[in-house]
Amino acid sequence: MRGESLTQFLIHEQRKTPAASGEFTLLLNDIAAACKAIAHEVNRGALAGNLGLAGSSNVQGEAQKKLDLIANELFLGSLEWTGHFAAMASEENDEIIPIPAALPRGNYLVCFDPLDGSSNIDLNLSVGTIFSVLRCPDHCETPTESTFLQPGIKQVSAGFCIYGPTTIMVLTTGNGVNGFTLDRDVGEFILTHPNIRIPEDTREFAINMSNQRFWEAPVQRYVDECVRGETGMRDKNFNMRWIASLVAEVYRILTRGGIFLYPSDSRPGGQSGHLRLMYEANPMSFIVEQAGGASSNGRERIMELQPTAIHQRVPLILGSRNEVERVVGYHR
Repeated sequence: MRGESLTQFLIHEQRKTPAASGEFTLLLNDIAAACKAIAHEVNRGALAGNLGLAGSSNVQGEAQKKLDLIANELFLGSLEWTGHFAAMASEENDEIIPIPAALPRGNYLVCFDPLDGSSNIDLNLSVGTIFSVLRCPDHCETPTESTFLQPGIKQVSAGFCIYGPTTIMVLTTGNGVNGFTLDRDVGEFILTHPNIRIPEDTREFAINMSNQRFWEAPVQRYVDECVRGETGMRDKNFNMRWIASLVAEVYRILTRGGIFLYPSDSRPGGQSGHLRLMYEANPMSFIVEQAGGASSNGRERIMELQPTAIHQRVPLILGSRNEVERVVGYHR
């Protein structure tokens, strides 16, 4: 028997709030439709000429892949006409994207990374889409960049879609975390991972060890303890993982626990961190916290940081609560 669809799930959640207008349910369904379209293009790969570089760079100076641009256009095209958003912000665009004047505007803002982990595209490894939904403040007729600069605790929803052996959407609206698998036969996301919870303890860590010589002392200390395993002070062995795709790293943590670290370092520009607060750190932190985990930049809770720019970068440490708290304790 087929399980509950994403649409059914959202309607059931909506009915718990009698005053709800239904706009939020439609909004999330529109995001799901965008992710289905992106999943289709990722799956077609070389058959559609979607692999390789696009010959351009994004605002961060990173070389864009063809699928980066395809995913970005699909996401924008799926949402701009719906009437649910006042403006959008993409990791691939220098500035915010206003809704065209000829189209209706809604009460929400969306920040998104259209294709996270795109360095893995040509390797046929998991990539994904990350999104964060914010309310547009009152009288939001002409949103600007400052309109988006809200701390993560202001998010009303966050999620990601991972395009792997199966396409799975992970979603929170502030009431726990649920996972939905795309049934391609019927074209719907079906609830397959209800009420996801992250174990508080773990024996698995994820970090790019090639940068070890640039890390701060607290991160050096923590990773050294993990590597020493049961011969060191932790009295247990750890496994290390590194996929270079945040959606894949977080999905693994959601399914079996673990800790992910992308800390600041001493390389030029690395002191401020490497991941984007608005497009990656905030939505993933919302999801991880709702699943019982924790998220920090090493010194402060990610969700409480006040953004200063739409493309701001931050260090990110998230996952099983007890391990994150240990790393934060070392920073203190």
